Formats: sequence, structure tokens, C-alpha cells
Amino acid sequence: MDDYDLHHHGDREVGDGLVDLAVNVRLPVPPAWLRAELVSALDDLAAYPSCGAAVGAVAARHGREVSDVLVTAGAAEAFTLLANAVRPRHAVVVHPQFTEPEAALRAAGHEVDRVVLPASDGFRLGPVPESADLVFVGNPTNPTSVLHPASALRALARPGRVLVVDEAFLDAVPGEPESLAGERLPGVVVIRSLTKTWGIAGLRAGYVLAEPPVVEALRAVQPPWSVSTLAARAVVACTQPSAVDEADKLAVRAEQEREYLVAGLRSAGIEVAGAPRGPFVLVRVPGAADLRQRLRNAGYAVRRGDTFPGLDEDWLRIAVRDPAVTDGFLEALRRER
Repeated sequence: MDDYDLHHHGDREVGDGLVDLAVNVRLPVPPAWLRAELVSALDDLAAYPSCGAAVGAVAARHGREVSDVLVTAGAAEAFTLLANAVRPRHAVVVHPQFTEPEAALRAAGHEVDRVVLPASDGFRLGPVPESADLVFVGNPTNPTSVLHPASALRALARPGRVLVVDEAFLDAVPGEPESLAGERLPGVVVIRSLTKTWGIAGLRAGYVLAEPPVVEALRAVQPPWSVSTLAARAVVACTQPSAVDEADKLAVRAEQEREYLVAGLRSAGIEVAGAPRGPFVLVRVPGAADLRQRLRNAGYAVRRGDTFPGLDEDWLRIAVRDPAVTDGFLEALRRER
């Protein structure tokens, strides 16, 4: 294994007093209606948690059967469950992408091959080895912000293959185009997270959508009561039609804010990778490692890119924020380059 730090995440970039452009959680605090829902659940904490209502809410939200749903302690737990429930002969992770799937596979004793998408092609999804029987891909992908066509993802499905699509950021794309969450496709597993949009990364709330045999295999290795009462209540609240509608409005705003950021970066002569669709962008700047430190000294934290397989130290990931924050950041960027 090479020296990529697969456990490095944006929260390690953030320090006291820094403006956070390193973490992709959109809201600094949960909205008032979600906080009220969580407070109302405090009297239930003496009882062991149950995910029955959460499973039903997720199934209704995506038009799936309850047997297709497993609620998890965030997307990260889902990766670990898959690494322990599936015994692949040939595991493949499509990079650059979120590194926890590969870390989970390696921790479970699996060898992992990487398919690295080239920047020169806009990180466009291509083929994977035909022998691969477990494949992980993100959509939209962290850190590239590329949204792969659903048709390209479906084309990766094969008899005898488990295809895992990480849709943790898809609710941050208006209308959720290219999602496979509403389809029961043979061998396809979709992972969703609620922490990014709703500002509840500390609560750990997510879910898996898959065929019932896969769900049962994951449930068999899931620790008892791994999903807390508060997380289960958050899943119910955040999958209601009103919340889904609010998330789409937040996604529209995020798209506008991303376009504002991209325009500012390009006007400053910064190369923005691909065609970003998520609430973050990937940029390439010669000497980015030194620039990242100068930006820290100027009060801004951005995410280093060289811990993602396929990227080097000239890459940075920048979270989308409101125009006022973006203006301040762009001013610092122009000054520190």
C-alpha cells in the first residue's frame, strides 16, 4: 500500500478562528425544526433505540420496499458493514473519491485495486476490470464534484458483482439527477447520508438501499443498536416530504453559490477541475501545499488534495459557502498566491 493517508478528512484542517472551507457540511447548525425534533426525543433515551419508523420513512421517501432499507450510523458505518459482509475476490475502488470505502476494505483484510480517473478527461467515469466483483464509486464524487450519468453507473452492473454507489452529496444537487436510489437494480447498493445537508455530522445518520438479501447480510454484521434514538428520529424528520422540498431549495442556493465561487476562482486564474455539481470544487494550483499554509495564516482552511489516491499536492478542495464568505476567501487567495 502506498503512503496516502486514507483516514485524513477535512475536519483535520479546521482550527480555532479559521473560516472553514475544508468540511463539506453545509449548515453550521441543524435547522430549528430539526433541533426541536431532536429535543423532543430526549425523553426516549432510557429505552433502547428502534429504527422501524426510520426504515419506513426512508422507504416512502424513495419509493422502495422496507426490505430494501438499512438505517446506519452515517455512510461510514455502511462502508464498514459492506467490507465485512461481502467477501470479494476482486475489490475495486474508483478514485479520486472519498477514502473511507478503501480504508474499510483494507481494515477487513481485503486487497483493493484502484481505477484512477484522469483529470485530463474531467474525471469522467470509465470501465472497471471485468473481474471486479465489488466496486465502489461516488456520485457526485468527493472530491472531484463530478456527477456521473446514471446510464454510466448502470453499465457497470454485472451478474455476480456488487456495485456500491455513494450518493452522500446527491441531495445537494437540485432535483437529484442521476440518482439510482429509487431503483431496485440487481447487485446495486446505494448509500445516502443526511449529515451534509442538515448539519448533523456529529449525530451520524445515513442509510443503505439495496436488494433484500444484501440488506440482510449487512444487518447480520451491524452492531446492535448502532443507530441511536436521536439519529433514528433525525432520519424520520429529514426524509419527510417537507424536508425533501427544503433540501432541494438549499441545493438550488448551493448551486448558485458554487457558480459564484467557480467564476471567482477562474477570474483569479485558478484551474477548476471538471464540471462541478456538488457543494465543493476541486482546484489545481502549482505549489498548493504552500498556498494552503498561507491561506491558513490568512484565516482560511481548505482541504488538501494529496491524501486522495490519484491526486497530488497541487490539488485543493474548497467547500461552497455564501457569497460574503467567498468574497473574503477570493480576496485572500489573490493576495496569497
